[in-house]
Amino acid sequence: MGTISFEELREFYQGKSVLVTGHTGFKGSWLCRILTLAGAKVTGYALEPPTSPSLFQAAGLEETMDSVTGDVRDLENLKQTFNRVQPQIVFHLAAQPIVRDSYRNPAYTYETNVMGTVNVLECVRLTDSVKSFLNVTTDKVYENREWEYGYRECDPLDGYDPYSNSKSCSELVTHSYQKSFFQDGRCAISTSRAGNVIGGGDFANDRIIPDCVRAAGKQEDIIVRNPHSTRPYQHVLEPLAVYLTIAMRQFGDHQFCGYYNVGPDDCDCVTTGELTDLFCRIWGEGLKWVNRYDGGPHEANFLKLDCSKIKRVFGWTPRYHVQEAIEKTVEWSKAYLAGEDMRAVTDRQIKEFFGAL
Repeated sequence: MGTISFEELREFYQGKSVLVTGHTGFKGSWLCRILTLAGAKVTGYALEPPTSPSLFQAAGLEETMDSVTGDVRDLENLKQTFNRVQPQIVFHLAAQPIVRDSYRNPAYTYETNVMGTVNVLECVRLTDSVKSFLNVTTDKVYENREWEYGYRECDPLDGYDPYSNSKSCSELVTHSYQKSFFQDGRCAISTSRAGNVIGGGDFANDRIIPDCVRAAGKQEDIIVRNPHSTRPYQHVLEPLAVYLTIAMRQFGDHQFCGYYNVGPDDCDCVTTGELTDLFCRIWGEGLKWVNRYDGGPHEANFLKLDCSKIKRVFGWTPRYHVQEAIEKTVEWSKAYLAGEDMRAVTDRQIKEFFGAL
């Protein structure tokens, strides 16, 4: 079956009320744009975009959807939004997502990633219209043993740093709510654990591809702080296609509820140095990088996922390898630096990916 097609997306999501938390972030912006193109009635609930510039602003998404500025730590505001919108499907992406920021501000990271999840699930519990809920977490939820095989959904959860650990807690909160309040089957609940994503419109600090794009835009050398760490890199549209598939399939059949890893094939688990080499080659213009290993706070050196479950259950296969993921990122970023219409560029990449062009 491979990746869900654009026709399948439109057939299911057209006219449905969908609420996305964290919609002003990198992944949230891409997700909302896919849903809007598929004809869904999309409401987003999030803080102001976490970066400036941001994909949300560059593509002018605020005028294309119902955008609510709010904090997931604010239960009353969240309840009011759920009451007004009466969503049928909820995607929970709101999070403090940066490992290094979690060392600088652990309390805020836990408040957002743990109590934020509690608040969203509380609203789902109190809102009868919701039939399908997906909590988006991370590959870093697992107890990391630096071993060479991929983590499976049944492996123990115990993230090391405050970010990873708070996402492990967010998983446990979801499991508890599912068992405590949704055994009656009125709402299907799943979590999805994704690896590192790359793609156009990511302007975050402390992420390698945004660092590459910034350096390329200024015609400077790229600074790489940990060139030997191995990560599963995938284009942002890969996990989003999986999230959309899970929410759709469990909406009609609760046997699809569960915990799902989503990551690239083994050949796309590369070191940061290899990734940067690839970026420099595809970008051209004599771009190069320098190794500035800084020790830094603890981060896993080796991390990958076993994605056999999602391949078995949904017949899913990744559409892009890491080289194509970087090619698409470079294409988007060069268009942005050239002042092109970024909503049009974003829409074209979505339609290419889902086979609608």
